[in-house]
Parts: sequence; structure tokens; C-alpha cells
Amino acid sequence: MNDTKSPPPLPDRLSSNPRSPYYVEEIFEHDVGIRLNGKERTNVEEYCISEGWIKTPSPKGLDRRGQPLLITLKGTVEAFYS
Repeated sequence: MNDTKSPPPLPDRLSSNPRSPYYVEEIFEHDVGIRLNGKERTNVEEYCISEGWIKTPSPKGLDRRGQPLLITLKGTVEAFYS
């Protein structure tokens, strides 16, 4: 069985957190890659291409709900399907 369905276009802003309004489940049926300033990043929680930032979880810090604190990194953001 060949699945020839093409992946949906990547949005300008996307989050991997299901509680976020920017979460799109259909996108995550495919592998999504993110590059920041030409370097591929694997730990991206959220990105915005037009504003030029990504959010990655802090290695140790947690917020009051037990979720990791997010660190914002700025630069040229590229999203692609792997």
C-alpha cells in the first residue's frame, strides 16, 4: 500500500505542545525538521518563521505546573519535512 498523500504545508508558527493554539496534529504525522541559523535543531518546542525565533526547553528549570521553562533563541528559522 503506497501512501502518496503529500504532507500539508508548514505553517508560519507551530508548537509541539498539544495544549497550544498553534498545535496542528496533521503536521506531526510527518517528520518535521527545524534549522536555526543554518544549524539543525532537534529539541524545538515551538517556532515562528516570520518573527525569527524558536523556543527550546530549559535543561533544568520547571514552571509552577511542572513543565520545562522555554528559552527563546532568535535568528533565521527554516522549517522542512525530513
